[in-house]
Amino acid sequence: MLVKVCGMRDAAALAEVAVLTPDFLGFIFAPASPRFVGEALAPELVQALPASIWKVGVFVNETTETIVTTAERFGLAAVQLHGQETPAQCEELSEAGLLVMKAFSVGKAVDFTALLPYVPHCDFFLFDTKGAAPGGNGAVFDWDLLKSYNLPVPYFLAGGLGLEHAPELADLRLPGLVGVDLNSGFETAPGVKDATRVGQMLKALRPIVT
Repeated sequence: MLVKVCGMRDAAALAEVAVLTPDFLGFIFAPASPRFVGEALAPELVQALPASIWKVGVFVNETTETIVTTAERFGLAAVQLHGQETPAQCEELSEAGLLVMKAFSVGKAVDFTALLPYVPHCDFFLFDTKGAAPGGNGAVFDWDLLKSYNLPVPYFLAGGLGLEHAPELADLRLPGLVGVDLNSGFETAPGVKDATRVGQMLKALRPIVT
């Protein structure tokens, strides 16, 4: 199972987590987020991360021009769109050479047909818990809602995941599920990841083949 560690903004924690070589590292470029990169991380630190780690920029309703410029500045290979971005914008970013991950909020129900226009332009979807903020709400949604997923785009599971979910995730088999997104459940403070807990989660999930 692929593992994405999102919301990195502390240089020391970034170095510690990078040594563990998660598959993806996420950096949030949404100013309203408590994990907003801002001036906390020098672009050179992100650029210098191992090539084996996909560097993902997380954006919320940002312009294509700004996203592409930021990706070039930080050496990002992928973008995660966590707002109301359109299929057309996903297409623009894909044509710019970026891997595109589109996030969708899940409440008490989910209509997968609404995602059909995004299918041709996204490499991954990400399903997160619907909450007050676009992400990082620290709550888990009902994973059984994903049992009826029937689209060709693989997806990441997000939303309040913590080390306590490792046994359940290790046994979880859902159509289209290829990875998990770790964020607030692995922090000592917003944007400061606990490398020990991240390492334990990686050890628990990496032998799992979906």
